[in-house]
Amino acid sequence: MAEHTPARECDALTLPLRVADLNPRAVVQFVLRPAPAARVELAADLGVLALKKLEFRGSLQAEGRTDWRLEGKLGVTAVQACVLTAEPVTTRIDVPVLRRFLREMPVPIETEAEIPDDDSLEQLGPVIDPGAVMAEALALALPDYPRAPGATLPQSASAGEERPNPFAALAALKSDPE
Repeated sequence: MAEHTPARECDALTLPLRVADLNPRAVVQFVLRPAPAARVELAADLGVLALKKLEFRGSLQAEGRTDWRLEGKLGVTAVQACVLTAEPVTTRIDVPVLRRFLREMPVPIETEAEIPDDDSLEQLGPVIDPGAVMAEALALALPDYPRAPGATLPQSASAGEERPNPFAALAALKSDPE
């Protein structure tokens, strides 16, 4: 049975944990709540307007003799620019996060290999940083094309009008003797 240690709390963007210092029989609890300046820095890195109420809470524990499992929950309110109007769009994100750090990554045996279905696998290095996992999970969870309510694409051609054929202009150039 793994013992639980008091949660490590951090207000920075990183919380590097040296694997050599981790007790394989203990569960490391962590809570990351980046301070306002750190959230501004992360928002700039991700290309968003603002990050509010950012929290990443979870645990890290040994999985077998050489591997580690990080499980957590990411919660944040992100403000992004609408892709159509540039108005601020606020999105609440609450997602579970799982990463498994393996000393020996599976090696494909075929010459052509597909991307594995399990995207939680990472190569185990000397340090596991829940802050880096938080930033990556946030980047993946952000909406790719945020839209303000009621924002619509402009109509390039009115209903009933025919769209010009782009190849017609090329054909005209080709037939022009000059």
